[in-house]
Amino acid sequence: MYKKIFIILIAGFVLAQYTGTSFGAGSDSSSTDSYIDFYSDAKKYVLRAKKLEEKNKIDRATKLYSKALKKLQQAYKTDKNNPDILNYLGFTLRKTGKLEEAEKYYLAGLKIKPNHNGINEYLGELYVKTGRMELAKERLAVLKNCNCEEYAELKEVIEKK
Repeated sequence: MYKKIFIILIAGFVLAQYTGTSFGAGSDSSSTDSYIDFYSDAKKYVLRAKKLEEKNKIDRATKLYSKALKKLQQAYKTDKNNPDILNYLGFTLRKTGKLEEAEKYYLAGLKIKPNHNGINEYLGELYVKTGRMELAKERLAVLKNCNCEEYAELKEVIEKK
């Protein structure tokens, strides 16, 4: 009888380990959050901030961009070679006025994925904002054949200047 109980307990323990179930008391929530959760939360903040920006609610948008930035920094600690994380890091830094730091993340993302549409568009927008039109046009040239909205949006930003 004790042998059956022992086998059941061992099987339960093995199953718990396999499925990730924990029978311990309490846990550190930050250790269970994956970079995907941080990235997903950040994207939600960014989308909400963009809508606020469109309504000219800049202060509220900036606060959301700052929240997104914190989430992205957490995601970046886990995955430093993800061009999407680098793109959003650059984007939120740019939106919070940290242009030099934003450029570094965009360029790091391009080293990993040179044809990343989002990075090329947003880096081009940063170049327009900082008066470096030739560099902005280089980013536009990279997007020229993508048949994507990023090309149209960057082209519009360049033409407005």
